[in-house]
Amino acid sequence: MTKFKIKRVYESAEEEDGFRVLCDRLWPRGVKKDALELDMWAKDITPSTEIRKLFAHKPENFAHFKELYLAELEQNPAVAEFLKKVKNEPVVTLLYAAKDEHCNHAMILRDFLQSKVR
Repeated sequence: MTKFKIKRVYESAEEEDGFRVLCDRLWPRGVKKDALELDMWAKDITPSTEIRKLFAHKPENFAHFKELYLAELEQNPAVAEFLKKVKNEPVVTLLYAAKDEHCNHAMILRDFLQSKVR
């Protein structure tokens, strides 16, 4: 069974990261494309621009954002494709750029994906 983890994109790559996936729709600020150790950029399973802007990284918007993002994920055929691509990976680390380590879309995505592989 694949284990999903999350990590800020600005942290150093480690062997324990396994298969490294950028899960932000936009490329992270200040990171050169050739400098990031990355196996995949999964833009198709990130929050839509509409709900990302509604969230605006404000903790008071997080509960509503989570509800909207989970609804998007449930309807998104790219999720099944992503899970097929990573099904043989023991560890998948979802990389994100958000400053808030406790209130971000990567947490939602990690938990959602983990629930689909059980």
